[in-house]
Amino acid sequence: MDASTTWSHDERDARAIRRRGWTLALLTIAYFFSFMDRQILAILLEAIKADLKLSDTQLGLLSGLVFALFYATLGLPIARLADRSSRSNIIAISLAFWSGMTALCGLAQNFTHLMLARIGVGIGEAGFGPPSQSIIADLYPPEKRASAMAIYSLGVLLGGGLGMVIGGFVAHSYGWRVAMMVVGLPGIALAVIMKLFVVEPRRGLADGKAPAGPADAPTIGLWKGIASIWHNRAAFHLVAAITITSLVGYAVTGWGPSYMQRSLGMSMLDVSKYVALPAAFVAGFSAMIGGWLCDRAAKNKGIYAQSYVVVVMKILAFPFALAFYFVDHLWLALSSYFVAAIFAGAYIGPTYAMIQHLAPLRLRATWAALTLLATSLLGLGLGPFAVGQISDALKPMYGAESLRWAMFSVAMLTPWGIFHYWRAGVLMKRQEAPTA
Repeated sequence: MDASTTWSHDERDARAIRRRGWTLALLTIAYFFSFMDRQILAILLEAIKADLKLSDTQLGLLSGLVFALFYATLGLPIARLADRSSRSNIIAISLAFWSGMTALCGLAQNFTHLMLARIGVGIGEAGFGPPSQSIIADLYPPEKRASAMAIYSLGVLLGGGLGMVIGGFVAHSYGWRVAMMVVGLPGIALAVIMKLFVVEPRRGLADGKAPAGPADAPTIGLWKGIASIWHNRAAFHLVAAITITSLVGYAVTGWGPSYMQRSLGMSMLDVSKYVALPAAFVAGFSAMIGGWLCDRAAKNKGIYAQSYVVVVMKILAFPFALAFYFVDHLWLALSSYFVAAIFAGAYIGPTYAMIQHLAPLRLRATWAALTLLATSLLGLGLGPFAVGQISDALKPMYGAESLRWAMFSVAMLTPWGIFHYWRAGVLMKRQEAPTA
């Protein structure tokens, strides 16, 4: 038995609140490592393609579907375990496993070897997101949750960007294999720190709910879990919105460095120096501003207003995102890319916060896992893979420019995602309206 279980609930609650800033920081750092290990492949695709003689379709599989199948499908059973047991233990074990598998990617000698290692990364990362979101939701009240989730989402934005920076510089000097090992191995040490210092809060602590034991956690399967979201129409539209947005986002992050090298004439090192790091900080700024605006909107109007803030940010970003594919001048294209990034990162934290707000207390990790199931299978899985297939299909017609048109085709799904955010806001407003 955990020694902390001998404490009173008041003592444990006070300890959890005192350490919530430290817990949020550690979860954000771990999320950083998660996306760094996941997205480093983007900057290395051209080097791996040349070394292992792979097609764009194979690269798309490695970037998305191969990883996503295991990441998504294992997320739900792990989340069900997290809704009933120690979330901090699950996080630490998962971090150690995916970090080791990232390092093993550097030993791959062919497509099959690399595919198996990427599957391992997906298996490890499946145990991180749902329990982390559940912990944050239990530590921060609804009116502060979007900002907390926005801080947490910095791991996505900074991890993906810095992963490409580190990967680009290390691969330029020592090769792509060493780059994989350099970003993978430190995560094993971080896993030990996570085990020692991440707090396990009481379920419902930040919502003022009574203490609940493991017996209160419902045991539901995949279809019942999906049905529970389906019957909450606002939650359904939020999941649809973040899935479509993620599909476009993963296509850009997975293939953006290759597009910049093929169509804009940049080198791998140039992308690392002049794009990856600035883009990470711009997107991080966007996430923080988005979280702040959403919490402010929630305080003044209601939680539903957060969805409208995301709609406005996505509409502002969309024309600049399209310009990135139509401007041939390097610096104009990159300027469009950065302006789009200012607005594009605002959706992540608020979306997770709204979903956690709508989720039943004992299904928070499960709903987070179902959201990741959708964003991973359809977003991460299909986004990069679709771009690779479209690019290969268009190559006879457009040659080296086929990737440009493949990415543009996927980007045109953005208005569909915006519609779902708007609809979620409408339905949440109805739910929050006082009854006569």
